[in-house]
Amino acid sequence: LIFGSTVEAETLDPHDTVDNFAWRAIYYCYDRLVKFKDGTTEVEPSLAESWEISEDGQTYTFHLRQGITFIDGVPFNAEAVAYSFKRLILLGRPASGTVEGILDIDGIEVVDEYTIRFHLNFPFVPFLGSLATNQASIVSPGIEQYSKGDYAAAWLAEHSAGTGPFYVKEWRRGDVIILARNEAYWGTKPFLREIHIRYIPEAAVLRELLEKGEVDMGEVLTDDQLDALAKVPGIRIFEAPSFAVCRLYLNCSKPPLSDVRIRQAISYAIDYDGIIYAVTKGHAVQMRGPIPQGMWGHDPTVFQYKRDLEKARQLLAKAGYSTGFKISMLIDPGIAAWVDIATIVQANLAEVGISVEIVGYARPTMRAMIDRGEHEISIGYWTPDYPDPDMFAWYWFYSANRGLGGNRSFYSNPRMDELAVGQRAEPDPAKRLEMLKELQRIAVEDAVYVYLYQSTYRAAMREWVKGYVYNPMLLYMPNFDQIYKDYQG
Repeated sequence: LIFGSTVEAETLDPHDTVDNFAWRAIYYCYDRLVKFKDGTTEVEPSLAESWEISEDGQTYTFHLRQGITFIDGVPFNAEAVAYSFKRLILLGRPASGTVEGILDIDGIEVVDEYTIRFHLNFPFVPFLGSLATNQASIVSPGIEQYSKGDYAAAWLAEHSAGTGPFYVKEWRRGDVIILARNEAYWGTKPFLREIHIRYIPEAAVLRELLEKGEVDMGEVLTDDQLDALAKVPGIRIFEAPSFAVCRLYLNCSKPPLSDVRIRQAISYAIDYDGIIYAVTKGHAVQMRGPIPQGMWGHDPTVFQYKRDLEKARQLLAKAGYSTGFKISMLIDPGIAAWVDIATIVQANLAEVGISVEIVGYARPTMRAMIDRGEHEISIGYWTPDYPDPDMFAWYWFYSANRGLGGNRSFYSNPRMDELAVGQRAEPDPAKRLEMLKELQRIAVEDAVYVYLYQSTYRAAMREWVKGYVYNPMLLYMPNFDQIYKDYQG
């Protein structure tokens, strides 16, 4: 299978990155204790055959499958599970946010060779679902032979060491990642012998290759390109609702964005409808607060910014910037939609005297700059890894998550910290909902981000691609383990 992507992976270490585009190459090289049932947000057994949860919701005991080996020949057992979660925690990379504050190293107990027990710090309701995410991938302890005091992070950034249906055969940076079938896979063998994830930075080139049949599936294309491809015989455009959102990061640690009035002014100056029409061709809706529509916890009554240039000018004047100011906007020019959005934002803000310089870097560089807080305004997509508002509440607003961990606006507010952490530990749904409502209200009032839109998921593929099943929790991660090609039907 030839898969074309306009975005290149930054690393192949599952315990490092929180980038769905990197996960596309990682996810099926590993297994996890549980997995999402086809096309749903429900979890079912994977490396764990069964489990029990204590009455207080703080202790999870998993009974593991036997007779499984990692791609390097090391046996899978409870020690391997313990190693993986300890490594996730000790690395301290953005991926560790999945268990941060929830599970500590001393809460990991190896009961026997095939039984692992987790003692949580509090009854975290989404815990089971979080174990189906890429970050919870089980890694072979055999990688320690490559460790240079870094838990083998440098080595695993370019290789794989899982029990999954595929493994990384080769990565030629800037060109292609080749995944090969794991012939000794313990589960149902995949149909595909190899998957070539080709990096094709120009969306127009990817579209042309899809039309020619030289690429079987492709992401990420603009909506106008997808609309055009839908008219090409032999190409299918898959569409489905999603929780994927697009937001602008406003770096609250840098003046003048540290002034809430400036952030509010920018929020009022944006032409949301214009962006949705021009960029997504109507395949999106404006966000109303940080938690997407359709997810439990979303507050449909929270304030929603609409374009009001006079209000924006008044706020700028009150902040002492009646004549405007200069600011930069960091993007990856390889993502065509971001170029379009940045151009519109630049024009919108110019109308209130804010001069925006668009600065473009390749995605890995851009993300590293965001992680260090070097941006002023930037842009990004976000899609939840497990079906819970925690993915938006804690990740986006908890001050310790500054950078790629989720808080990409470098926002800090003690009350928001209390709410972001508190809602994770609140077992009463009604009380938790009230906390989430307050969090959403403050998030909008403080204009932490510019909440642009919630999009429809769309992907292009040739008609001969069969077996594709969409899962809203695995966005940009096609089910390579089930896909096959059939040129006859």
